[in-house]
Amino acid sequence: MSEAGAVIPVFPLPNVVLFPKIQLPLHIFEPRYREMVRDAMAGERLIGMALLKGEWEKDYYGNPEIFPVGCLGKIVGHTPLPDGRCNILLYGTTEYQIDREIVDGNSYRQAQVVLREEPQPIETGTLDRLRADILALLREIIDPGSPLLKLLEDGSIDGATWINVCCFSLNVAPMEKQTLLEAKSIDQRAARLIEVLRFVTAEKRAAIDLVSGGKGRKLPH
Repeated sequence: MSEAGAVIPVFPLPNVVLFPKIQLPLHIFEPRYREMVRDAMAGERLIGMALLKGEWEKDYYGNPEIFPVGCLGKIVGHTPLPDGRCNILLYGTTEYQIDREIVDGNSYRQAQVVLREEPQPIETGTLDRLRADILALLREIIDPGSPLLKLLEDGSIDGATWINVCCFSLNVAPMEKQTLLEAKSIDQRAARLIEVLRFVTAEKRAAIDLVSGGKGRKLPH
């Protein structure tokens, strides 16, 4: 696929933001998206994931507004079901920016996009500092026995993939993840991730302080 002027099918969802190097399982049941998967399987197996924007519920079965930056995914697993539904596994490949949406005879949405450049590797010293800062914050909000924390403590994962796993796995609102995806570089994404994590940890500390401060107090009569 060329970097400029590529036409891709677009799969908008209200609660999913895909990142490069991440695997995403999806259950496909709506007829329009069954058609989308069939067409993708007959071609390059590519689908552009996009986050729905604003009051999308009012026009869900039409063309509600979506964020222009998304992530292209390649279908690496496909399990058809007897009733026409299917399960697929997407692997995030490249971020894209929508140039224009395409309205034609297809039941699903398409867009002409520009593929964003591959991120430059993070300098080793900078990456080590970012990992340390991010892990310190994650340890405050993730259970010590979590498989995710064990994965992120693996120093062999390359910098871009490691940052993307953190962003994708973080339990925050989809809009926060969209902001992370839209960062122009991995360095910027990591910096934004630290800001988000600091806010989340501050909220958790405040909740703990509130509970702790209330212990032993009598309720007012």
